[in-house]
Amino acid sequence: MRNPVRTEAEAFGFVVAALVLFAAVAVAGIAGNGWIAVLVFIVLAPLVFWRYFRSDPKIVEPAVWDRSRPDGRHRLLVVANETVAGRALREEIVQRGGAETDVLVVTPALNTRIRHWASDEDAARAAAQARLDESLAALEAMGVGARGVVGDDDPIQAIDDALRSFPADEIVLSTHPPGRSNWLEAGVVERARERFGCPIAHVVVDLEREQALPRPGTR
Repeated sequence: MRNPVRTEAEAFGFVVAALVLFAAVAVAGIAGNGWIAVLVFIVLAPLVFWRYFRSDPKIVEPAVWDRSRPDGRHRLLVVANETVAGRALREEIVQRGGAETDVLVVTPALNTRIRHWASDEDAARAAAQARLDESLAALEAMGVGARGVVGDDDPIQAIDDALRSFPADEIVLSTHPPGRSNWLEAGVVERARERFGCPIAHVVVDLEREQALPRPGTR
């Protein structure tokens, strides 16, 4: 059985669906009688239950890229939000990258649900772009020429969007440690592995620990 409140968006949708269900039952009871209200509940409740409690489908996204490309280049897709600034992630990219590797870094523009519904995403995108620019500059200093984009606030959708224009051979997903990661609580890594047909590596970045350590070249 699926948890209907794994993410803020799903929790919001579940609450709205429940309110609509009870409103429909109330209207039926007022307009008709108690038996009509019971009938409406019996008809609509299973639909809500199926929509929000069904198991996630084990769907593998059909490959939209050709791995036998004539240029022979390896393509690495990196998806990270706040952890995009982490040294551990940059070192992982350097290790996996090389002269024949194209790297695309995607930073989802995470936003609050209220701001999302109000179409106020400018601040979230600006913050994501600032983190992304800092990370790309650090990678360039380490000898990796990567490019980046700010993606959808849903990391799964952000991956899907990126794959349509960047046919990746492998994906690196970066999160905070367990207990501090909303993505891990939402099962993003597992869902991505079920959905997309390429290898996915999970890199844990502990920004608090990194910030407490001395920077290279300092005492």
